[in-house]
Amino acid sequence: MRILLIEDDRRLTRLMSQVLGEEQFMVDVAHDGDAGLERLLRGAYDIAIVDWMLPGTDGPSLCRAARSARVPTALLMLTARGQVEERVAGLDSGADDYLVKPFAFDELLARLRALARRFNVPGGGGAVLSAGDITLDQRAHLAYRGEHLLNLTATEWRLLECLMRHPGQVVTRDQILDYAWSYDRDVLPSMVEVYVSYLRRKLKVGGLPDPILTVRGVGYRLDSAHA
Repeated sequence: MRILLIEDDRRLTRLMSQVLGEEQFMVDVAHDGDAGLERLLRGAYDIAIVDWMLPGTDGPSLCRAARSARVPTALLMLTARGQVEERVAGLDSGADDYLVKPFAFDELLARLRALARRFNVPGGGGAVLSAGDITLDQRAHLAYRGEHLLNLTATEWRLLECLMRHPGQVVTRDQILDYAWSYDRDVLPSMVEVYVSYLRRKLKVGGLPDPILTVRGVGYRLDSAHA
């Protein structure tokens, strides 16, 4: 699962990132609401963990903005407010679940697993991602096009995964950079074109047509008719 953690308490952020990393989650971090909302709107995350009290855009406002923009990411609200009316307000803002601070990490992980099951995201029981005749088995880390096994590098895998999460939709170069190279902020945008060309060659296995369409000046789209 790919998780966005939006929390301004840096000590808590470090602890949560460590725990989530040990569970094999991919974690990106934002320390204020404005940066968190920007990443959420242009990223491809399975779940976002959102603190209620944030500098800039607060948690409930962030959730409302995400829902207005039809962001499909599951939202887990962290709050020190345990009263029923506050929990209701958090859920009404667009959050899918809430967790009251202080919390046990076991409960955090259990709630993430429950959200993953509800939204059928990888790691939550739906570990196979499919688009047309392309399949990514995330548990076994195997990629196929039809009956053909694809030998993908780690970066090619993330690039293909990014496109498969938006079948038939245009994915911008910035979105691809953020998804496939989130660990390396110094990577040049030109690398997107380079790796798309690598991926295209591997997807045209067995004489099958190229399923990746270039949208000039914007990005790329996985053609559902050929994928």
